[in-house]
Amino acid sequence: MTMWKRRGPAALIAAISALTLVACGGQPAGTAATTSPSASATATPAPSPSSSPVVLAQAVGSMGTILVAASNGHTVYRFNSDTPGVSNCKGGCISAWPPLSVSAGTTPTGGTGVTGQLGTITRDDGSLQVTYKGLPLYFFHSDSKPGDTNGNYTGWSLVKP
Repeated sequence: MTMWKRRGPAALIAAISALTLVACGGQPAGTAATTSPSASATATPAPSPSSSPVVLAQAVGSMGTILVAASNGHTVYRFNSDTPGVSNCKGGCISAWPPLSVSAGTTPTGGTGVTGQLGTITRDDGSLQVTYKGLPLYFFHSDSKPGDTNGNYTGWSLVKP
């Protein structure tokens, strides 16, 4: 009997997940992600402030106070290979790390305790990704509820206010 028949779909899903994370910069401790900067994502000012906060500062267990999305309470992350105004998470990376986005014409605002500047960049697909202190913000696909910090590992960081 082959390994796939014995272990079933779970082994296949685990293998695909591992390949996706490696493609997105998830690496064993001690290795560095290398990417080439891309000029295609450009910083763009958005004209009007949102009526309610897009990002909140919230205490999350032993992680301390971190930024979470106001819409669902999920943790937001930054990709250590990004540079101010530029997202280097593209292609398959976006499947595992969806961007925190806002509608065109919206300037993101922060709730109490959010001390850095929020802004947006225009992604290659034309969507507006929220930035904090100039760096793009992302969700992690395996965070299923508020307070999850499953994406806190090498190559990715929790965002402190």
